[in-house]
Amino acid sequence: MDYNNFFAEKINDLKDEGRYRVFADLERHAGAYPHASNYRDGTVHDVTVWCSNDYLGMGQNSVVLDAMHDAIDKCGAGAGGTRNIAGTNHYHVLLEEELAALHGTEAALIFSSGWVANMTTLSTLGSMLPDCVLLSDELNHNSMIEGIRHTKAERLIFRHNDPGHVEELLKGIDKDRPKLIIFESLYSMDGDIAPIKEFCDLAEKYGAMTFIDEVHAVGLYGETGAGVAERDGQMHRLDIIQGTLAKGFGVVGGYIAGTRNMCDVIRSYGTGFIFSTSMPPAVAAASLASVKYVRTHNELRIQHQERAATLKQRMRDEGFPVMDSISHIVPVLVGEAVLCKSLSDRLLDTHNIYVQPINYPTVSRGTERLRFTPSPLHSDKNIDDLIASMNEVWEFFGLNKMTSDEMAKIG
Repeated sequence: MDYNNFFAEKINDLKDEGRYRVFADLERHAGAYPHASNYRDGTVHDVTVWCSNDYLGMGQNSVVLDAMHDAIDKCGAGAGGTRNIAGTNHYHVLLEEELAALHGTEAALIFSSGWVANMTTLSTLGSMLPDCVLLSDELNHNSMIEGIRHTKAERLIFRHNDPGHVEELLKGIDKDRPKLIIFESLYSMDGDIAPIKEFCDLAEKYGAMTFIDEVHAVGLYGETGAGVAERDGQMHRLDIIQGTLAKGFGVVGGYIAGTRNMCDVIRSYGTGFIFSTSMPPAVAAASLASVKYVRTHNELRIQHQERAATLKQRMRDEGFPVMDSISHIVPVLVGEAVLCKSLSDRLLDTHNIYVQPINYPTVSRGTERLRFTPSPLHSDKNIDDLIASMNEVWEFFGLNKMTSDEMAKIG
Protein backbone atom coordinates (compact mmCIF):
# COMPACT_ATOMS: atom_id res chain seq x y z
CA MET A 1 0.00 0.00 0.00
CA ASP A 2 1.17 3.52 -0.81
CA TYR A 3 0.64 4.96 2.65
CA ASN A 4 1.68 8.48 1.82
CA ASN A 5 -0.67 8.62 -1.18
CA PHE A 6 -3.50 7.34 1.03
CA PHE A 7 -2.90 10.17 3.49
CA ALA A 8 -2.74 12.73 0.68
CA GLU A 9 -6.07 11.51 -0.74
CA LYS A 10 -7.76 11.81 2.66
CA ILE A 11 -6.54 15.40 2.97
CA ASN A 12 -7.68 16.19 -0.58
CA ASP A 13 -11.13 14.86 0.30
CA LEU A 14 -11.37 17.46 3.06
CA LYS A 15 -10.19 20.21 0.74
CA ASP A 16 -12.74 19.24 -1.92
CA GLU A 17 -15.51 19.46 0.69
CA GLY A 18 -14.28 22.81 1.95
CA ARG A 19 -13.63 21.30 5.38
CA TYR A 20 -9.83 21.42 5.43
CA ARG A 21 -8.78 23.36 8.50
CA VAL A 22 -6.06 25.97 8.21
CA PHE A 23 -4.73 27.25 11.52
CA ALA A 24 -4.17 30.97 11.78
CA ASP A 25 -0.63 31.65 13.01
CA LEU A 26 -1.40 33.97 15.92
CA GLU A 27 0.53 35.57 18.76
CA ARG A 28 -1.66 36.96 21.50
CA HIS A 29 -0.57 40.23 23.09
CA ALA A 30 -0.31 39.94 26.87
CA GLY A 31 -2.50 42.58 28.47
CA ALA A 32 -3.98 43.70 25.14
CA TYR A 33 -6.76 41.15 24.46
CA PRO A 34 -8.53 40.83 21.99
CA HIS A 35 -5.60 42.02 19.85
CA ALA A 36 -3.01 39.65 18.40
CA SER A 37 -0.33 39.40 15.73
CA ASN A 38 -1.10 37.24 12.71
CA TYR A 39 1.85 35.84 10.75
CA ARG A 40 0.86 35.33 7.11
CA ASP A 41 2.36 35.85 3.69
CA GLY A 42 5.76 36.58 5.20
CA THR A 43 4.52 39.62 7.11
CA VAL A 44 2.95 40.38 10.50
CA HIS A 45 -0.55 41.85 10.78
CA ASP A 46 -2.36 43.25 13.81
CA VAL A 47 -5.70 41.46 14.09
CA THR A 48 -8.73 41.48 16.36
CA VAL A 49 -9.74 38.05 17.66
CA TRP A 50 -13.49 37.37 17.68
CA CYS A 51 -13.65 33.62 18.26
CA SER A 52 -11.58 32.83 21.35
CA ASN A 53 -13.02 30.70 24.14
CA ASP A 54 -11.05 32.80 26.63
CA TYR A 55 -14.45 34.37 27.17
CA LEU A 56 -13.50 36.83 29.93
CA GLY A 57 -9.92 37.52 28.82
CA MET A 58 -8.61 35.92 32.01
CA GLY A 59 -5.67 34.47 30.09
CA GLN A 60 -4.36 38.05 30.00
CA ASN A 61 -5.26 39.04 33.57
CA SER A 62 -2.26 40.29 35.54
CA VAL A 63 -3.34 38.41 38.68
CA VAL A 64 -3.26 35.14 36.73
CA LEU A 65 0.04 35.93 35.02
CA ASP A 66 1.71 36.89 38.31
CA ALA A 67 0.57 33.64 39.93
CA MET A 68 2.01 31.62 37.04
CA HIS A 69 5.34 33.47 37.17
CA ASP A 70 5.60 32.97 40.94
CA ALA A 71 4.89 29.24 40.64
CA ILE A 72 7.51 28.79 37.92
CA ASP A 73 10.08 30.50 40.12
CA LYS A 74 9.05 28.36 43.06
CA CYS A 75 8.45 24.93 41.48
CA GLY A 76 9.99 24.95 38.00
CA ALA A 77 8.31 24.11 34.72
CA GLY A 78 6.86 20.59 34.89
CA ALA A 79 5.10 18.40 37.40
CA GLY A 80 7.61 15.57 37.10
CA GLY A 81 5.18 12.89 35.95
CA THR A 82 1.85 11.43 36.96
CA ARG A 83 0.48 12.21 40.39
CA ASN A 84 0.79 8.54 41.29
CA ILE A 85 4.54 8.56 40.63
CA ALA A 86 5.73 12.14 41.02
CA GLY A 87 3.38 13.04 43.83
CA THR A 88 0.72 15.72 44.05
CA ASN A 89 2.01 19.26 43.96
CA HIS A 90 0.54 21.49 46.66
CA TYR A 91 -0.97 23.74 43.96
CA HIS A 92 -2.99 20.72 42.77
CA VAL A 93 -4.40 20.29 46.25
CA LEU A 94 -5.27 23.97 46.60
CA LEU A 95 -6.90 24.09 43.16
CA GLU A 96 -9.08 21.05 43.84
CA GLU A 97 -10.17 22.52 47.15
CA GLU A 98 -11.08 25.80 45.43
CA LEU A 99 -13.07 24.02 42.71
CA ALA A 100 -14.98 21.98 45.27
CA ALA A 101 -15.79 25.20 47.11
CA LEU A 102 -16.90 26.83 43.85
CA HIS A 103 -19.44 24.08 43.22
CA GLY A 104 -20.36 23.36 46.84
CA THR A 105 -19.22 19.73 46.60
CA GLU A 106 -17.19 17.47 48.86
CA ALA A 107 -14.31 17.13 46.42
CA ALA A 108 -12.94 17.86 42.96
CA LEU A 109 -10.37 16.21 40.69
CA ILE A 110 -8.30 17.98 38.04
CA PHE A 111 -7.21 16.62 34.64
CA SER A 112 -4.95 17.83 31.84
CA SER A 113 -7.99 18.96 29.82
CA GLY A 114 -11.78 19.03 29.84
CA TRP A 115 -11.74 16.42 27.06
CA VAL A 116 -9.76 14.02 29.26
CA ALA A 117 -12.02 14.77 32.23
CA ASN A 118 -15.13 13.81 30.27
CA MET A 119 -13.57 10.85 28.52
CA THR A 120 -12.07 9.40 31.70
CA THR A 121 -15.02 9.94 34.01
CA LEU A 122 -17.71 8.62 31.68
CA SER A 123 -15.70 5.63 30.47
CA THR A 124 -14.85 4.70 34.07
CA LEU A 125 -18.38 5.06 35.41
CA GLY A 126 -19.93 3.29 32.43
CA SER A 127 -17.54 0.38 32.85
CA MET A 128 -17.80 0.07 36.62
CA LEU A 129 -21.49 0.60 37.41
CA PRO A 130 -23.09 -2.87 37.01
CA ASP A 131 -25.56 -3.17 34.11
CA CYS A 132 -25.48 0.60 33.70
CA VAL A 133 -27.57 2.57 31.18
CA LEU A 134 -26.13 5.82 29.83
CA LEU A 135 -28.65 8.36 28.51
CA SER A 136 -26.92 10.99 26.39
CA ASP A 137 -28.14 14.14 24.64
CA GLU A 138 -27.79 13.82 20.86
CA LEU A 139 -25.69 17.01 20.68
CA ASN A 140 -23.24 16.16 23.46
CA HIS A 141 -19.58 17.02 22.91
CA ASN A 142 -17.18 14.58 21.26
CA SER A 143 -15.37 14.01 24.57
CA MET A 144 -18.58 12.76 26.16
CA ILE A 145 -19.42 10.59 23.17
CA GLU A 146 -15.94 9.04 23.22
CA GLY A 147 -16.20 8.35 26.94
CA ILE A 148 -19.52 6.59 26.41
CA ARG A 149 -18.17 4.60 23.45
CA HIS A 150 -15.33 3.24 25.58
CA THR A 151 -17.73 1.32 27.79
CA LYS A 152 -19.81 -1.79 27.26
CA ALA A 153 -22.77 -0.13 28.96
CA GLU A 154 -26.11 0.20 27.22
CA ARG A 155 -26.45 3.66 25.73
CA LEU A 156 -29.60 5.54 24.75
CA ILE A 157 -29.54 8.83 22.84
CA PHE A 158 -32.27 11.35 23.61
CA ARG A 159 -33.49 14.24 21.50
CA HIS A 160 -31.66 17.48 22.22
CA ASN A 161 -32.80 19.16 25.45
CA ASP A 162 -35.99 17.07 25.47
CA PRO A 163 -37.08 16.00 29.00
CA GLY A 164 -40.14 14.28 27.55
CA HIS A 165 -37.98 11.94 25.50
CA VAL A 166 -35.72 11.30 28.50
CA GLU A 167 -38.72 10.26 30.58
CA GLU A 168 -39.97 8.06 27.77
CA LEU A 169 -36.63 6.23 27.78
CA LEU A 170 -36.44 6.04 31.58
CA LYS A 171 -39.87 4.43 31.77
CA GLY A 172 -38.49 1.50 29.82
CA ILE A 173 -35.60 0.88 32.23
CA ASP A 174 -35.83 -1.06 35.50
CA LYS A 175 -35.76 1.52 38.28
CA ASP A 176 -33.10 -0.48 40.14
CA ARG A 177 -30.64 -0.42 37.21
CA PRO A 178 -27.88 2.21 37.52
CA LYS A 179 -28.61 5.08 35.13
CA LEU A 180 -26.76 8.25 34.20
CA ILE A 181 -28.34 11.24 32.42
CA ILE A 182 -25.56 13.02 30.54
CA PHE A 183 -25.92 16.54 29.14
CA GLU A 184 -24.27 19.93 28.74
CA SER A 185 -25.53 23.04 30.46
CA LEU A 186 -24.72 25.30 27.49
CA TYR A 187 -24.19 24.04 23.96
CA SER A 188 -21.43 26.17 22.51
CA MET A 189 -22.28 26.02 18.81
CA ASP A 190 -25.96 27.07 19.03
CA GLY A 191 -25.80 28.86 22.37
CA ASP A 192 -28.84 27.10 23.85
CA ILE A 193 -29.20 25.98 27.47
CA ALA A 194 -30.36 22.67 28.93
CA PRO A 195 -33.50 22.27 31.08
CA ILE A 196 -31.42 21.37 34.14
CA LYS A 197 -34.30 21.37 36.64
CA GLU A 198 -36.39 19.04 34.52
CA PHE A 199 -33.50 16.62 34.08
CA CYS A 200 -32.83 16.64 37.84
CA ASP A 201 -36.53 16.02 38.52
CA LEU A 202 -36.43 12.99 36.24
CA ALA A 203 -33.24 11.70 37.83
CA GLU A 204 -34.85 11.80 41.26
CA LYS A 205 -38.07 10.24 40.01
CA TYR A 206 -36.38 7.31 38.26
CA GLY A 207 -33.31 6.75 40.43
CA ALA A 208 -30.69 8.09 37.99
CA MET A 209 -27.48 10.06 38.48
CA THR A 210 -26.84 13.28 36.58
CA PHE A 211 -23.67 14.29 34.74
CA ILE A 212 -23.49 17.90 33.58
CA ASP A 213 -20.81 19.42 31.38
CA GLU A 214 -20.49 23.12 32.31
CA VAL A 215 -17.36 23.88 30.28
CA HIS A 216 -18.87 26.80 28.35
CA ALA A 217 -20.58 28.19 31.46
CA VAL A 218 -18.15 28.02 34.40
CA GLY A 219 -16.85 31.48 35.16
CA LEU A 220 -19.62 33.03 33.08
CA TYR A 221 -22.92 32.28 34.83
CA GLY A 222 -24.13 32.32 38.42
CA GLU A 223 -23.37 34.80 41.17
CA THR A 224 -19.92 33.28 41.74
CA GLY A 225 -19.34 31.88 38.25
CA ALA A 226 -20.10 28.25 39.07
CA GLY A 227 -22.18 27.90 35.92
CA VAL A 228 -25.76 27.75 34.65
CA ALA A 229 -26.69 25.28 37.39
CA GLU A 230 -25.75 27.86 40.01
CA ARG A 231 -27.67 30.57 38.16
CA ASP A 232 -30.75 28.34 38.03
CA GLY A 233 -30.50 27.18 41.66
CA GLN A 234 -29.92 23.54 40.67
CA MET A 235 -26.24 22.99 41.46
CA HIS A 236 -26.91 21.10 44.71
CA ARG A 237 -29.04 18.55 42.83
CA LEU A 238 -26.36 17.43 40.37
CA ASP A 239 -24.24 14.35 41.04
CA ILE A 240 -21.24 15.09 38.81
CA ILE A 241 -20.24 18.51 37.53
CA GLN A 242 -17.56 18.67 34.86
CA GLY A 243 -15.82 21.89 33.93
CA THR A 244 -12.80 23.41 32.29
CA LEU A 245 -10.08 25.83 33.29
CA ALA A 246 -9.40 26.78 29.67
CA LYS A 247 -12.40 28.97 28.79
CA GLY A 248 -14.01 31.22 31.37
CA PHE A 249 -10.92 30.88 33.56
CA GLY A 250 -8.50 31.43 30.67
CA VAL A 251 -5.80 28.84 31.43
CA VAL A 252 -5.92 25.09 30.59
CA GLY A 253 -7.13 21.87 32.19
CA GLY A 254 -10.37 20.17 33.17
CA TYR A 255 -12.01 18.86 36.32
CA ILE A 256 -14.92 17.07 37.89
CA ALA A 257 -16.64 17.93 41.16
CA GLY A 258 -18.90 15.76 43.29
CA THR A 259 -18.81 13.47 46.29
CA ARG A 260 -15.49 12.48 47.81
CA ASN A 261 -16.12 8.81 47.07
CA MET A 262 -17.01 9.42 43.41
CA CYS A 263 -13.89 11.54 42.84
CA ASP A 264 -11.79 8.93 44.59
CA VAL A 265 -13.13 6.18 42.32
CA ILE A 266 -12.17 8.16 39.20
CA ARG A 267 -8.77 8.97 40.74
CA SER A 268 -8.18 5.30 41.57
CA TYR A 269 -9.65 3.58 38.50
CA GLY A 270 -9.68 6.13 35.67
CA THR A 271 -6.87 5.33 33.26
CA GLY A 272 -6.98 8.81 31.72
CA PHE A 273 -6.05 10.15 35.15
CA ILE A 274 -3.70 7.42 36.35
CA PHE A 275 -1.46 7.35 33.27
CA SER A 276 -1.42 11.06 32.32
CA THR A 277 1.33 13.42 33.39
CA SER A 278 -0.23 15.85 35.82
CA MET A 279 -0.86 19.53 35.31
CA PRO A 280 2.28 21.68 35.68
CA PRO A 281 2.35 23.55 39.01
CA ALA A 282 2.43 26.92 37.23
CA VAL A 283 -0.76 26.05 35.35
CA ALA A 284 -2.44 24.94 38.55
CA ALA A 285 -1.34 28.14 40.31
CA ALA A 286 -2.62 30.32 37.46
CA SER A 287 -5.93 28.41 37.41
CA LEU A 288 -6.27 28.78 41.16
CA ALA A 289 -5.72 32.53 40.94
CA SER A 290 -8.20 32.82 38.08
CA VAL A 291 -10.96 30.86 39.83
CA LYS A 292 -10.53 32.93 42.99
CA TYR A 293 -10.62 36.18 41.01
CA VAL A 294 -13.62 35.27 38.84
CA ARG A 295 -15.64 34.05 41.85
CA THR A 296 -15.45 37.50 43.45
CA HIS A 297 -15.82 39.69 40.34
CA ASN A 298 -19.40 39.34 39.17
CA GLU A 299 -19.04 42.57 37.20
CA LEU A 300 -17.10 40.54 34.61
CA ARG A 301 -20.17 38.39 34.01
CA ILE A 302 -22.41 41.44 33.76
CA GLN A 303 -20.08 43.09 31.24
CA HIS A 304 -19.76 39.87 29.29
CA GLN A 305 -23.52 39.46 28.89
CA GLU A 306 -23.89 43.11 27.86
CA ARG A 307 -21.25 42.76 25.13
CA ALA A 308 -22.89 39.60 23.78
CA ALA A 309 -26.36 41.17 23.77
CA THR A 310 -25.02 44.31 22.08
CA LEU A 311 -23.27 42.38 19.32
CA LYS A 312 -26.33 40.19 18.69
CA GLN A 313 -28.57 43.21 18.36
CA ARG A 314 -26.12 45.07 16.11
CA MET A 315 -25.84 42.01 13.87
CA ARG A 316 -29.61 41.58 13.69
CA ASP A 317 -30.15 45.27 13.00
CA GLU A 318 -27.85 44.93 10.00
CA GLY A 319 -29.75 41.89 8.71
CA PHE A 320 -27.10 39.25 9.29
CA PRO A 321 -28.59 35.77 9.90
CA VAL A 322 -27.91 35.47 13.64
CA MET A 323 -29.11 32.12 14.93
CA ASP A 324 -31.33 32.15 18.00
CA SER A 325 -29.05 32.09 21.06
CA ILE A 326 -29.96 32.83 24.67
CA SER A 327 -26.35 32.81 25.83
CA HIS A 328 -23.09 34.62 25.09
CA ILE A 329 -22.56 32.70 21.84
CA VAL A 330 -23.29 34.72 18.67
CA PRO A 331 -23.57 32.30 15.71
CA VAL A 332 -24.14 33.69 12.21
CA LEU A 333 -25.53 31.08 9.83
CA VAL A 334 -23.80 30.57 6.50
CA GLY A 335 -25.01 27.10 5.57
CA GLU A 336 -22.25 26.00 3.18
CA ALA A 337 -18.70 24.92 3.99
CA VAL A 338 -16.73 26.53 1.13
CA LEU A 339 -18.56 29.84 1.52
CA CYS A 340 -18.06 29.80 5.27
CA LYS A 341 -14.31 29.37 4.80
CA SER A 342 -14.25 32.09 2.14
CA LEU A 343 -16.05 34.56 4.43
CA SER A 344 -13.59 33.83 7.21
CA ASP A 345 -10.60 34.21 4.89
CA ARG A 346 -11.74 37.58 3.57
CA LEU A 347 -12.45 38.91 7.06
CA LEU A 348 -8.89 38.03 8.02
CA ASP A 349 -7.03 38.90 4.81
CA THR A 350 -8.87 42.14 4.04
CA HIS A 351 -10.04 43.41 7.42
CA ASN A 352 -7.67 41.77 9.95
CA ILE A 353 -10.59 40.22 11.80
CA TYR A 354 -10.13 36.64 12.92
CA VAL A 355 -13.17 34.40 13.26
CA GLN A 356 -12.78 30.71 12.48
CA PRO A 357 -15.33 28.98 10.19
CA ILE A 358 -17.31 26.27 11.98
CA ASN A 359 -17.93 23.35 9.63
CA TYR A 360 -18.80 19.64 9.82
CA PRO A 361 -18.20 17.57 11.96
CA THR A 362 -18.32 20.28 14.63
CA VAL A 363 -21.79 21.17 13.35
CA SER A 364 -24.17 19.38 10.98
CA ARG A 365 -23.78 19.87 7.24
CA GLY A 366 -25.94 22.72 6.07
CA THR A 367 -25.55 24.61 9.35
CA GLU A 368 -22.00 25.91 8.81
CA ARG A 369 -21.52 29.21 10.56
CA LEU A 370 -19.28 31.98 11.82
CA ARG A 371 -19.26 31.85 15.62
CA PHE A 372 -18.47 35.10 17.42
CA THR A 373 -17.59 35.21 21.12
CA PRO A 374 -17.45 38.79 22.40
CA SER A 375 -15.67 39.40 25.69
CA PRO A 376 -15.83 42.23 28.25
CA LEU A 377 -12.67 43.56 26.57
CA HIS A 378 -14.20 44.02 23.11
CA SER A 379 -14.87 47.76 22.78
CA ASP A 380 -17.64 49.60 20.97
CA LYS A 381 -15.06 50.47 18.31
CA ASN A 382 -14.20 46.77 17.91
CA ILE A 383 -17.90 46.08 17.31
CA ASP A 384 -18.21 49.00 14.86
CA ASP A 385 -15.20 47.71 12.89
CA LEU A 386 -16.62 44.19 12.84
CA ILE A 387 -20.02 45.33 11.57
CA ALA A 388 -18.44 47.43 8.83
CA SER A 389 -16.22 44.51 7.80
CA MET A 390 -19.13 42.08 7.77
CA ASN A 391 -21.10 44.45 5.54
CA GLU A 392 -18.23 44.63 3.05
CA VAL A 393 -17.76 40.85 3.03
CA TRP A 394 -21.49 40.21 2.63
CA GLU A 395 -21.62 42.60 -0.33
CA PHE A 396 -18.43 41.16 -1.87
CA PHE A 397 -19.93 37.66 -1.99
CA GLY A 398 -23.35 38.93 -3.10
CA LEU A 399 -25.16 37.63 -0.05
CA ASN A 400 -28.62 38.79 0.92
CA LYS A 401 -29.51 40.33 4.25
CA MET A 402 -32.47 38.99 6.24
CA THR A 403 -35.59 40.55 7.71
CA SER A 404 -36.47 39.96 11.37
CA ASP A 405 -39.22 37.55 10.30
CA GLU A 406 -36.77 35.56 8.18
CA MET A 407 -34.28 35.49 11.06
CA ALA A 408 -36.88 34.04 13.40
CA LYS A 409 -37.07 30.98 11.15
CA ILE A 410 -33.39 30.04 11.43
CA GLY A 411 -33.26 29.55 15.22
